[in-house]
Amino acid sequence: MTALSLFVAGTDTEIGKTFVSAALLHGFARAGWRAAAMKPIASGAIERDGVLHNEDADQLDAAANVALPNDIRTPFMMREPIAPHIAAAREGIALDIGRIVDAHRHAMTKADIVVVEGVGGFRVPLDDTHDTADLALALNLPVVLVVGIRLGCISHALLTVEAIASRGLKLAGWVANRVDPNMLYPDENIATLRQRIDAPLIGVIPHLAPNDARRAADSLDIGLLTDQLHRKD
Repeated sequence: MTALSLFVAGTDTEIGKTFVSAALLHGFARAGWRAAAMKPIASGAIERDGVLHNEDADQLDAAANVALPNDIRTPFMMREPIAPHIAAAREGIALDIGRIVDAHRHAMTKADIVVVEGVGGFRVPLDDTHDTADLALALNLPVVLVVGIRLGCISHALLTVEAIASRGLKLAGWVANRVDPNMLYPDENIATLRQRIDAPLIGVIPHLAPNDARRAADSLDIGLLTDQLHRKD
């Protein structure tokens, strides 16, 4: 079987990209897939036993059933929890998209599916001329969009959908993540997005406290998503 891969984008930061990526990994594993994760760029790391660790990358490792070497899973890890292009500049690191593409090519030889989590929103700068949209385009992967369901999510989601389409990338589906348990009329907001986004809703994840990616996987239609990943249009 030819390996598949997807790029997880978000409508903003702190809307649950890592949480949903981990849930997807659990779902693929339950379906019998060898599932690996990449977090190509991570800012915000601490050193333990001489090795840099990022909380998001560690969460993905815990959810995947195929382990990748650290330099393949996360080719670029910076210490400060700030915008990646600023963190990289402060550490003298060039966020080379080509290196990420090479790491992804290696990851694809190790698993049936590789879940690649982006950083922040879809247009986060990587350097003076490139952003995460350019990374998604270089990887040429179908996109799964995580929409944090909170006030303002409709505009954020539709603008991101437009940005994905403008680069010729396929939106394989989207996930509604209930990040604000006190939001008024969340179901109506989700219904509006379903009317306006021309891609299937893969699942609605309820607000979970604490977050539990295994439980969240119960809310995702992995079969529907894999059908979309196999489609060429």
